[in-house]
Amino acid sequence: MSAARRPARAPYVRKAYWNEPAMGFWERAYLFEILRGLAITGGVFLRNMGKWVTGRKGALTTYYPEETRRDYARNNRGKHVLTQRPDGRPQCVACNMCATVCPAKVIEIEAGFDPADAEHPKYPVRFEIDYSRCVFCGLCVEACPEDAIRMDKTVPDLPSPDRLQMWLGKEELLAWKPERDVAKPYPPAPGGHEGTTP
Repeated sequence: MSAARRPARAPYVRKAYWNEPAMGFWERAYLFEILRGLAITGGVFLRNMGKWVTGRKGALTTYYPEETRRDYARNNRGKHVLTQRPDGRPQCVACNMCATVCPAKVIEIEAGFDPADAEHPKYPVRFEIDYSRCVFCGLCVEACPEDAIRMDKTVPDLPSPDRLQMWLGKEELLAWKPERDVAKPYPPAPGGHEGTTP
């Protein structure tokens, strides 16, 4: 097909949005906006430099682990806690809801079966969280139907130079700050608990 017979393509027209912002005169003259941005950045720099020169806090990073921050945000979620039943066993029934909803896929649960507990025969044989990849979103707490997992605001020695040390298991999640005031308390199972570990 020759170029003379080729049909002409329609020119590209950019879609106009109903909420498209309109730039004013000062925004179209980019020099003024650049100067305004430099003024904001320079003001923050000079303010922090003034704090550093006078020795006031707020301009320097906290030197962990020698210093620990106490001014965490009010909505800080912190480290996970597995709640306990009155007999010391985990409240978790290994339903895998927390592992399913986790966006970073850091929770691993291995379920076990306890025939002595007729009401809740499933329990976690292994419950591990990889804190090197956790984003602390709190979705696992919201998804849990049994109030078995919570997040405490305190973060004791959570960072580590070795990623393998940031895998926390069931024993540590149960014992580092034990909580038994669950929203759905279960009566202790009759008889022994074969195969279960508190």
